[in-house]
Formats: sequence, structure tokens, C-alpha cells
Amino acid sequence: MARICIVGGSGFIGRHVAERLVRDQHTVIIPTRNRERAKRDLITLPTVDLLLADIHDDRQLDRLFTGCDAVINLVGVLHSKPGRPYGPLFARAHVELPRRITEACARRRVTRMVQMSALGAAHDAPSEYLRSKAAGERVALESPLDVTVFRPSTVFGPEDRFLNLFATLQRYLPVLFLPMADARMQPVYVGDVAHALVACLGEDKSFGQIYELGGPRVYSLRQLVEYAGELSGHRRPVIGLGRTLSLAQGFAMEWLPVKLLSRDNLRSMQVASVTDAALPFGIQPTPLEAVAPEYLGENRMVSRYERFRHFAARR
Repeated sequence: MARICIVGGSGFIGRHVAERLVRDQHTVIIPTRNRERAKRDLITLPTVDLLLADIHDDRQLDRLFTGCDAVINLVGVLHSKPGRPYGPLFARAHVELPRRITEACARRRVTRMVQMSALGAAHDAPSEYLRSKAAGERVALESPLDVTVFRPSTVFGPEDRFLNLFATLQRYLPVLFLPMADARMQPVYVGDVAHALVACLGEDKSFGQIYELGGPRVYSLRQLVEYAGELSGHRRPVIGLGRTLSLAQGFAMEWLPVKLLSRDNLRSMQVASVTDAALPFGIQPTPLEAVAPEYLGENRMVSRYERFRHFAARR
């Protein structure tokens, strides 16, 4: 039984990682700025300890990591003011925070770290998001810790902010003007991502490795949007926008109170989020069609049956 701190553990992926760790009888520490909101999502997990903390404060990181066996960093942001080579929020969350975490781990003699990155991360990537993710990888891997890095494609699952968003938009809009409609991605199930992150903790061969995570099939963004509309019963006409109009739409949406899209997001989509690598540790990828109908579809009983049949066949 290990004591593991998940930085960013109250988010979408973090909740699934925490659930798997609890299932394996580990103690999980999750820092949060809003304990009551996080508690609503994690209250059913008996060995999860939610602690109020500012993860950008070195002293509080020292307190969080005391007595821990490993740290998993899942923190990521999608938007920032522009900058070179990346904006200030990207720098703070993706580069400075991993540096603070590795230094706090060294001070508290925590030797194991898992770092979440993104498929397509590279120092010369077209987007600030991907460049900052690559810089964060480098910080973690160059530390004295035993580090494993994961680069997932788009992650789907119940309560995701991807398929659910497009299903909701099609419920209220008569037509969808879609930027970068031909962007290619390989959605990976959140349960498979959590499985990989937890499995690597017991694998010495994963030290210093970068694992790319993708599902069994590659889609265009248009195909995924149309599929979300079809499942939710609100499929609308989808009109793809060219590069110029896509960037114009991104610029306009940057001024909205709620950030749904930015020009930097569109630059990230210029890089195909796909991989030829199989999932590590013998994990079999879960098809989108085995899970998405359960949380997007209208006929929930049929979709549950299809999912059970899929997992029964895998076993």
C-alpha cells in the first residue's frame, strides 16, 4: 500500500486515476483550492485525502509530498495570453510547476514521478501549448527522479469536455461552423489512460520513458462532431471552415467570457494527434463506440449492453 499524491487530481483524468489507485488499496493525496467541490466528485473513494493547498507554493508542496512514495502531475491549461516561446499561464502550469514538483520531491526524498504531457508536444511545435508541454517534459526527465511521461491524444469518457461539448452545441445550434474540420486525432478512453498511469508505478522499465497513448481508430474532427450529434439525437449540418476563417473564429472566441476556443488551440490541431504505438503494459484500447453511447446516447440500456458485451469479449 503506497501513499501517492496526484497534483491535478480533482480533474477529469485525475478522478479516474484516483479511483484506480483506491481500487488497488493505495492512499491518495489530492490538493485542491475548492475542497467542497472536489469532495462531491471524490467522496465515494475511502482512501482519498483532500487537502487545501496552493500547488504553486513550495512550502505547501513540501507538506503535500511528505511521506509520499510517488507524485503524479496531471495539471494542464488550454489557454494563455500569447508569449514567446509560450504564454505566461502555459509557462506557469506546464514548465514552472513541474520544476517546483521535481525540486519538492527531491527535498522530501520522493523518487518516483509521473508527468502528463500531450501527443504532439515538441520544442518546435506550431502552438504555445505543445511547446510548453515539451518544455515540461524536459524539466521532469532531466531531474534526478525516476520519471515516466505520458502523451495522450484527445481523452474521452463520461464528463469529458470534448464529445459532451459538441453534443451540447448541436442541441442548441441549427448548424455548426467547425474550424479545422479535417484535423486528425485518435481518441483514447480515460479508463485506459488511468490504467496506464497506475500500471507504470510498478514498472522499473518505464523509468525515463515517454509513452504515447491513442485509441484503436483515427478520426477527423468532423467525424467526431457528427458522431456526437448522432448519439445525442441532435445531429446538425457541419460546415467546415478553411484555415483563415478558422483562425478568425478562434480570434473572435478569445473575447468570450468562457474560453471555448483560441487560435493557439487551432495551431495545436495542425499537428495530427495520432500515434502508431500500442498502449503500454499490455492494455487493450477501448473503442470509442463501446463507451460514448453510454453517456451520449438516448437509448442507454442498449448502449450499456454493447459495452458489457465488448468488455466480456476482451476478458
